[in-house]
Order: sequence, then C-alpha cells, then structure tokens
Amino acid sequence: MTAFFKNRLAPILNAASENTYMSAIRAGMVSIAPLTIIGGLFMIVAFLPINGWEKIIAPYLNLLQIPVTATFGLLAVFVCFAIAYDLGRQLKQEAVVSASMSTLVFLMIQLQLKDQLLNMEGLGSKGLFTAILVAMVCVRVQKFFNDKNLVIKLPDSVPAVVYESFVSLIPTLFLITAFWIIRFVLGVDINELVQTVFKPLIFALNTLPGIMVYAFMVTLLWSIGINGDNAMDAIVAPVFLQYLAANVEAAAHGQPLPYITALGFFTSFVNVGGTGATIALALVMLNSREPSYRKVSRLSLPTQIFGINEPIFFGFPIVLNPVFMVPYVLNALLLTVCSYLLMSWDIIHRPFVNVPWTTPPIIGHYLVTGGDWRAAVWGAISIVIAMAIYYPFAKAAERQRLKATAQSTAAPAAPSH
Repeated sequence: MTAFFKNRLAPILNAASENTYMSAIRAGMVSIAPLTIIGGLFMIVAFLPINGWEKIIAPYLNLLQIPVTATFGLLAVFVCFAIAYDLGRQLKQEAVVSASMSTLVFLMIQLQLKDQLLNMEGLGSKGLFTAILVAMVCVRVQKFFNDKNLVIKLPDSVPAVVYESFVSLIPTLFLITAFWIIRFVLGVDINELVQTVFKPLIFALNTLPGIMVYAFMVTLLWSIGINGDNAMDAIVAPVFLQYLAANVEAAAHGQPLPYITALGFFTSFVNVGGTGATIALALVMLNSREPSYRKVSRLSLPTQIFGINEPIFFGFPIVLNPVFMVPYVLNALLLTVCSYLLMSWDIIHRPFVNVPWTTPPIIGHYLVTGGDWRAAVWGAISIVIAMAIYYPFAKAAERQRLKATAQSTAAPAAPSH
C-alpha cells in the first residue's frame, strides 16, 4: 500500500500541488486568511460565551457585524482578485491588470438582470468556486492574446500605466462580451452551474468517511516525505473556507452551524501540535533513555507548540519509518473521528472563527469554536490520547535504538595487522 502511494499516487499529487494553477489557488487562499481572521475577531466579540452578554451587546450587534460582512460577505471578490494576481504574475502578465480584469468580469456576472443590483450571495461563500474559475479563465485568455500579439501596442515612450491599459483593452473586451453572452443573453446561472459541478466534493468533505479519507491522504503523503497539506490544500481549501463562511452566516443569524469540517476543524482538532499530533510524540520522548530521541524532542517541543513539527518529523525520523508511520496516521484518523462525533452530537461547538494555524493547541480549540471551554478540554484530552497511541511505538523504537547502540559498543575491535 505504501509503495503504491509512494511510486504511483504521490508523484501525481506532488505534481498537481506544484502546478501553476493549483499554486495560484493556494496562494490566493493564503493571502485572504488575514481577512477571515479579522472577521472572526469581531464574531468572537459579538458572541462571547458569557451569561448576559447578548443583552449587553444587542444595541451594537449590527455595528459589529459590518466588518464580518465586509470580510466574509465579500470573500469571493477577494479570492478572485488574489488568485488572478498570483496567476498573472506566474504567467508573466501584468499582475494588477490580471487581477482587475478578472474581478471586473466576476462582478459583472453577479449583477441581476432585473434590477442591475449585485447578488450579494454570489459575492460571498457561494461564489468562491466561480471566482476561482473566472480568475483562471481570464488570466489564461489575457496570456493567449498577448502571446498571439492580438493587442493594441503603443510606442515605448508612452507611460507604463497607459501602455498596459491599452494592451489589456482587447482581451478585456473579449472577456466581458463572452461572459455577458453566457450569463445574460443565454441566461446561464454560472454560480449555480459551478456549484452543481463541485457539489459531490462539497458534500463529501463534510461527511465522516470523506474527512477520514482526507486525513488519511494528508498523513500518508507526509509519511513518505511529501507535504500532504500542500498537496491537498488547493483542492480542499475553497471547500473548507466555504463551510466556514456558511457557519459565520448562520452564527450571525442565531441559527445552528451547518458544517462540522469548516476551516479550523483539521488545523485545530486534528493537527494538534503539528500534523499527526506530533507534539504528543515529543512529550512521550522528552525524557527518553535514548540520547538522540531525547535531544530532538526537547529541541522540537517549542516549535511544536505552534504547530511546526519538521524538526521531530525529520529528526526521529517519522518519514519512511514504519515504526512511527503507523501511530502518526492512526492519530490523525482517531482525532478526526472523535472530534467529528463530538461536534455532530453537539457536545462541543463547530468551528466558526478562523485562527492562525500556528495557534497553540487548547487555545486554538477554544478560539476556533468561539470560546467553547469544552472544546479546550477536548484539546487537552486529545494530546493525552495521542501520547497513549505513540507510547508503545516510541518505546519500541527506543529499545531498538538502545539495543543497536549496545551491540555496536560491545562488538570487538577488528584485529590490527
């Protein structure tokens, strides 16, 4: 099984993650993360889990929700701009023109024919996949026109800003005309069409089997030396972000949160102290009898608190090491299942606040759920569970290393001639 992933599947996923378009999607998603964090901070203030807070904050609730709408309510606009900018830069186009042109086209197709007003739903989470598609198509068309020299070029003496505006004139006209025909003349609801295409993926990742497959893929890829998070992120990040935005909207209207695996579920509840909950392994081996294990654990623990586990991952190593690969993958699966069930049974809150992935465990559990103390308790329990899973494997590796050291020390020196 491992050989199949290493030799067949891993190269495909690795190539996909390094693909120009996937890279642009990933970069675009990362660039808008601060916006969702800012919106999340206002959500925390608006819905602090303190008795009587609702009455205190009621007169100011609408004011507090304005920054939330300005961030989460316009997510698709920012995503379109950010992805088009990065893709334009990678394809050696004028990046600002790429971003502006793509955003213009995206906003145009969100207009409603009846009253010429923007469809606000399409500007938020429901338009995310449309935004990605529009950004990629527009930049690709821009590059085609430039490569084929189907542009208006002015003398080099003309200022760069004016020069680029005329260069983009024909591709922009083509794009606006093409999308205008599709959306308004032919009456194709692009948002609905794109959502229908991605509906199986959107549905699957919020199910227990779906998120378990994702957890398995991420940790198995890491186990064979490929950054599993990066390899999968361009595919799943828009889905998890859409879930988060839907949860934010539900929370703002006092409705039950619809999604369990929203952005923050995996980073906070599964990647406890790093992918595979490796902070638990560092704690288990903190006082190991084997000097190198002890040293690596103590050196890596400070970084593991912030979710950075490369020192222990490559120092033990976990990569291509069957002894550690098993608990590494098992921990991710177990924490995925337990966290999912606890949320589905409404024992702990579902994620609706975005926090940086470097937020320490327990604190991250508390913040991502909007201040649910039970989630923080579960975060502490998660580390203990992960330690229990790592313990027998870690001690077996320790005994094996000590035995090998003892044998090499006891081996008689070769006779000299």
